[in-house]
This record gives sequence, C-alpha cells and structure tokens, in this order.
Amino acid sequence: MACARDISGAELAGLAMQYEQVSLHPLDVSSDASIADFANELADQPVDLLINNAGVYGTGGSDLGQLTREEWRQVLEVNTLSPLMLTQALLANIEAGQLKIIAMMSSKVGSIADNGSGGSYYYRSSKTALNQVVKSLSIDLASRGIKVVALHPGWVKTSMGGPNALIDTQQSVQGLRAVLEELNDSRSGCFYGYDGAGNPR
Repeated sequence: MACARDISGAELAGLAMQYEQVSLHPLDVSSDASIADFANELADQPVDLLINNAGVYGTGGSDLGQLTREEWRQVLEVNTLSPLMLTQALLANIEAGQLKIIAMMSSKVGSIADNGSGGSYYYRSSKTALNQVVKSLSIDLASRGIKVVALHPGWVKTSMGGPNALIDTQQSVQGLRAVLEELNDSRSGCFYGYDGAGNPR
C-alpha cells in the first residue's frame, strides 16, 4: 500500500501500473479525519510494516530572526504529531501483522549529539521529538511484540534533498531495507542510518 495526499500523480500512478500488488490510497497525515477514513478503509486488514515517511522542511527561513510560530507548528504537525497519530490509529492492524514493525523516517540533523552547525530549528526539533516518540513507542509496545525504529535515509536526491545530495533513492532504499530485515527486539527504539550505523540521539 502506498499513501499520498494526491494519488493521481504520474510517478505514483506509474508505480501502481508497473506493480499490480501496489494499491494507492489517499491520505493526508495532518488530518485526523483523513487518518480515520484510512483506518476505516483498512478495517481489520493486517499491516506487517508501517513506514511513516511524510515530512516537510518548512518553506520559510528557519534561522534566528526569521522564525514564526505558525510555520514551526506546521513542521511539527507533519513531522512529529502525524506519525504518532497515524500509528495510534493503526495499532490493531500492526499487531495483527506478521512483522509488526513501525519505521519512522527521521534524520541525522535531529541528533542532539551530532549537531555541530546549529540553525534549521524547525526541522531539527521536529526530528529530535520524533526520535523520542520512537523510544517511548518501543517501550509501550514491546509487550505486544511490536518493534519501532527511527531511520536516517541519508542525504538523498529528492525534491527535499535537492540535486546536490550525496546518494540516490535506490541506494537509500536498499540500505534501509537491510536495516529493517535485521531489526530485532534489542534494536527496537534505536536510530539507524541507511548504512546500518547507529546514530546518536
């Protein structure tokens, strides 16, 4: 299953045409009503792996002197609140799955220990908070056999990463898949890069 606010985009439509097992579902993760509609659509269908991938950087300046409450709230809404709310809505589906994995797409810039350049207040804080969400979920859901992990995809050549990024999507995805395949109870709640390296929070 692939979800997006607009499922009519050429790239998603092409993916669904190429792979018949891919189903497209409209979902705006920042809308509680949209999340509820999606959960109702799934009903009791098991979900083996939930990847919370939606994210925004912020359209305006995110450095001192340019910050606004409204834009900060918008970034936190998508990057931190929405992954938790969607996870909460689909817990029964995930528990019914075989893998029982929740993966949150984080970022190394959310690491407090690794922050040596400052700035990027909106995005950094949203991913730092998301890493804390991952840790708490891993503790709260351990008794239900659900594993939770934060992932750093790398600096990827996407619309957010830009053309000067270091790796392409194929390299990032291959690495992240390897991390997920090796995920076990002892690694639940941790933060891993696409290269398999553990990242400091």
